[in-house]
Amino acid sequence: MSKPTAKWEAKAKELAKKPIKEMKLPPELLQGVLSKDDRTRYMSFKALLFISEERPELLYPHWDYFADMLDRENTHSKYIAIYLIASLTRADAENKFEKMFDRYYRLLDDKSVIPSAHVARNSGKIVKAKPELEAKITDELLSIDGTRHKLSHKELIKSEAIEAFNEYFGEAKDKKKIMEFVKEQLESKSPKTRKNASEFLKRWLS
Repeated sequence: MSKPTAKWEAKAKELAKKPIKEMKLPPELLQGVLSKDDRTRYMSFKALLFISEERPELLYPHWDYFADMLDRENTHSKYIAIYLIASLTRADAENKFEKMFDRYYRLLDDKSVIPSAHVARNSGKIVKAKPELEAKITDELLSIDGTRHKLSHKELIKSEAIEAFNEYFGEAKDKKKIMEFVKEQLESKSPKTRKNASEFLKRWLS
């Protein structure tokens, strides 16, 4: 994939401004996230992500469109859907996420580490939107060792899980289990995971 540039990012923000102002979603943005062209796909995704953060209710009617992307074989589609669905949980008045919870978190055990890591990364955002799911989401993140991934990839996913825990630890029901999990990561072979664990402990044990 072509590496995103600052110009792509700026263009994506521009693409998002008009829909946010007029509360009308251009169909080409939805079509664009399925494009085989890296630039088109990336800018469409980022524009939709900006919209989801500012006006999630504008994208909410298209929830099923994004949910269907989770089942596609290519990693790009899964990645995009993971982020957009997480952002849209703030507007999920119909509890659609609860109905597809297993489908979303099954990606922690995806054949590729990329969707798995990003599911973990977005979990904090979901808990903030749906605190009633905190215990269930925490259980999923604490079960990373049970996935099919090789050890180095599990360590990467755990680093993202720690980032998520950091977002909602103050409201977590089982702080002891989370703390034990994070302390174990001080011995991780991944420098990033060790760093995240150390910073988490400094914050929450101080």
